[in-house]
Amino acid sequence: MTDWVRTMPGDNIVSIKHISKLYGGLHALSDTSWELKQGEIHALAGENGAGKSTLCKILSGAITPDCGEICINGQSFHSLSPQQAREQGIGMIYQEFFLIPELTVYENIFLGKEIRGRFAVDKKEMIRQTNNLYRRLNITMNPLAALKDLSVAQCQLVEIGKAVKEKAKIIIMDEPTAALTEQEAQSFFGLISELKAAGVTIIYISHRLEEMLELTDRITVMRDGCIIKTVMTKETNRNDLIKMMIGRELQGEFPKRYKNQTEQKVILKAACLKNKCLKDISFEVHSGEILGLAGLVGAGRTEIGRAIFGADILESGDIFINGKKCSIRSPMDAIKHGIALIPEDRKRQGVNLDQSIGDNLCITTLKKRSHFLTINAKKERGFINECRNMLRIKMDTANLPVSSLSGGNQQKVVLCKWLATMADIFIFDEPTRGIDIGAKKEIYEIINDLRNQGKGIIMISSEMLEVLGLCDRIIVLHEGKVTGELRDTEATQEAILRLAAGGD
Repeated sequence: MTDWVRTMPGDNIVSIKHISKLYGGLHALSDTSWELKQGEIHALAGENGAGKSTLCKILSGAITPDCGEICINGQSFHSLSPQQAREQGIGMIYQEFFLIPELTVYENIFLGKEIRGRFAVDKKEMIRQTNNLYRRLNITMNPLAALKDLSVAQCQLVEIGKAVKEKAKIIIMDEPTAALTEQEAQSFFGLISELKAAGVTIIYISHRLEEMLELTDRITVMRDGCIIKTVMTKETNRNDLIKMMIGRELQGEFPKRYKNQTEQKVILKAACLKNKCLKDISFEVHSGEILGLAGLVGAGRTEIGRAIFGADILESGDIFINGKKCSIRSPMDAIKHGIALIPEDRKRQGVNLDQSIGDNLCITTLKKRSHFLTINAKKERGFINECRNMLRIKMDTANLPVSSLSGGNQQKVVLCKWLATMADIFIFDEPTRGIDIGAKKEIYEIINDLRNQGKGIIMISSEMLEVLGLCDRIIVLHEGKVTGELRDTEATQEAILRLAAGGD
């Protein structure tokens, strides 16, 4: 597949020596030393805020370390610029996308490196090469599609295409499958195997431990900005990794579900919902129930949540809450009717990156802590501390911009601000995307507690085990249509995949 790698397999290609990085009073990295071998797939494991992304951003030139040394192929650097990192053959697929929404797929792929003909940019050649690139990757992608019209998963595939096109010798992958379905992820694993066979070195960051154990050669566990241990993948297991990551045993990943003995009322009913993505969607959500929406990317899962929340316009169809027909034409209407949406794309829809952590946490419930247009600062500080402790948000101070947090901690901010609304209906769209194993369990318990309080919950997730482990019923979608409904007692991965592919 590739012919750009020259270093012999097994050689140390990167050495990190005594690197430290401080943000405010918080150590993102503390006296960290680490080695990476040529041609290996090396995973970085750890909870959010452990230092994984910071280490990789230092390698890619996005962050300057406070002290230490970086050695690449024997050449020493105190820090790297993005240009120097590219010259050293380092490419990075970020957890948060660095794409321009107004441009097309091929324009993003060739941004800054456009192919020029005699008189102008050669669009046809760039489109042809983009088609060939995704054909090699066994991925369906329209080069002329605008990024703003693509799903999160499709944007992730554009980032992957950019890194592969650059012919990097070292590719850093930060949560590359977080937005992919299991079917897409399996195709992606085949791509990784091809890159490894060609001698490309891969640094793999993921909270999906099964992926690490399946794909990697070695795993380095980080905690609180320090490297705890590097192990051979074949010599470890899931429980050992969890114990090293969180410093304790993790018992029971999913909370126990108790059957509600009382009759559950229909808290939300969707009748014949239609728009450009949805085709006659009807279903009910009961109080004290977690309803799962499953399906492949493009099936319409996210679009259902957005339509109910008023973020997408419906062409026809009705929404009933507690038996009463409701007109929901905007998110404000939805909030007034007791609906909360934890969106899939936290960066574009979940938080305001320019505002502080505290402002993001408080924005949905300002009225509760204000009087005559004046905010009660004492109540606000108490609320922020409550949020911080509830989901263990790692921050130095709430006055810092929310963009200073890791992706997982940003997701916790999104969860907290909507939980504070005390809504009756919660729509969780990929609620644990980019969340570590310890925090996942906490979020699962929060969702289960809402269920036990009698809330109606719609759960959208690409993680099959998450859907099976949490949901009481599962509706499966294919190309905007409902193809089947499964009770928790009859739901299996095979049954969901069959329906998701359009089967009966």
